[in-house]
Amino acid sequence: MKISEWLDKELTGRQVWLLFVFATLIYILPLILADFPYIDDNWRALAAGTGWAGEGRLFAQWFYNFLTFSGAAPNIFPLPLLIVTVAMSAALIRLTFHYFPEPTFAHCLVVLPLWYNPFFLQNLSYQYDGPTMALSIVAVIYAITYRSPSPVRRLVVPAVLIALAAGLYQVSINVFLGLCCLELLRGANDKLPWPAWCAMIGWKVAQTGLAWLIYYATAYSYMTQDRTDFLNGAAAPLLQIEANAGRVLEKIVLLFHGGLAWVFAGLLLCAIAGAWRVGQHVMERPETGLKKIAIGLLCLLLLPVLMLLVPGATLFFRDFNEGARTLMGFAVVLVLLFYLSHLALAPAHGKLPLLLLVPLLAILSLSFAYGRVLTQQKTFATQALFALSADIASRPALRQAKRIYLSVTYSDHWLVSAAGAFKQMPVLHYLLNNDFYMLAENLPKTGITNVVRENERRNATRVGYLGYPPLVDSLFYRIYLLGDYGFIVMKEPVPVKALLW
Repeated sequence: MKISEWLDKELTGRQVWLLFVFATLIYILPLILADFPYIDDNWRALAAGTGWAGEGRLFAQWFYNFLTFSGAAPNIFPLPLLIVTVAMSAALIRLTFHYFPEPTFAHCLVVLPLWYNPFFLQNLSYQYDGPTMALSIVAVIYAITYRSPSPVRRLVVPAVLIALAAGLYQVSINVFLGLCCLELLRGANDKLPWPAWCAMIGWKVAQTGLAWLIYYATAYSYMTQDRTDFLNGAAAPLLQIEANAGRVLEKIVLLFHGGLAWVFAGLLLCAIAGAWRVGQHVMERPETGLKKIAIGLLCLLLLPVLMLLVPGATLFFRDFNEGARTLMGFAVVLVLLFYLSHLALAPAHGKLPLLLLVPLLAILSLSFAYGRVLTQQKTFATQALFALSADIASRPALRQAKRIYLSVTYSDHWLVSAAGAFKQMPVLHYLLNNDFYMLAENLPKTGITNVVRENERRNATRVGYLGYPPLVDSLFYRIYLLGDYGFIVMKEPVPVKALLW
């Protein structure tokens, strides 16, 4: 069979399965090849630690207890990621047949952004947390696609799946709510009768409410209080929300740089054309004018709602986190753009929807570029680690010190080898989100066990400003010895801009 014929014909379930397995695995391949322990991975691997229950993610802890046949979490990367990637492929199959009962190759492209989310690369960078975050999306997809003739099962099963997703990673609720918005849009476009359309809204509200009751009774009860504080109502919360939203927008804009900006501009134009077709279908509905207006207004409100769901509830928390890992809702925005673009392109010509491959390939290219950055970060950090451990091991006074405090120093200029990539793809630096190259948890890898992170008084950092002569003065750090205690103070690196033409 010719490739052109294969692209046009209806795919079987097995063919869709193979397509998604290949597409999902190739997206995570750079992360597996980099094999870079990302931030929390260092202490978790050292202690085989869990600690997810206190974050309201009890089911993430159970996931690793089950996979490792233990009460802890020994490092078994990349097995969890591979397992979850296969599970995601199965979930994407369900969603594809849910949207398109007779899917073609182009139809499969519409749902792939749920995995091909550029900001999700940071989630997947965590060797421990990444698989559970991805599994939460799998649970959400199954909740959306679940169908049953029994009203009880239709309510309870999706609610349990949503609660499971929240207990794996709470931010996944943004993905569920976003997919609910897409369900409403599809219902409007497919001329779903008004009673059925309203019933869909009622079912989603009921499922979400029951899910939060289940989550509250299970994983939420283990959460520490400091992770649940909302914005202070007496300190201009609207201004704080506006500031938080502005910070998120600044980060998202980093993605639209160079060629990626043109790719997404073209995607947006196609989506606008698709939205126009949805509007035409709404006007052609058999209902009265008032009901048409209500459906049209709700469809128009979907875009701002989906944009709000990109950061979601994190906007309202006092401990605001602007990391890319909280932007899981951006995947649903991409699916919306792909869905609307398909509506616009398919009627014009059968092969035009294949243009959706272009943004997917652009995101895949970003994934491989990010993988190279992780490899460069790993190389630099490993060399610095061996240098530091050699300086400590070669000096008896440092080896025998009761404790050596490592300063906490952040800088945007450590990774000189990736300066060119950061300049051409600014979003890479945001995805890396790693403004340090040395953690105290890294030293035991080389046999050094008396180095700890400096305490809250920043005692190591303060020693660096007091004018004591350093025992070791290296390119990247100074080591001081005061009595039985050592202090490692990182130097500020040369700005990357000074090294670029």
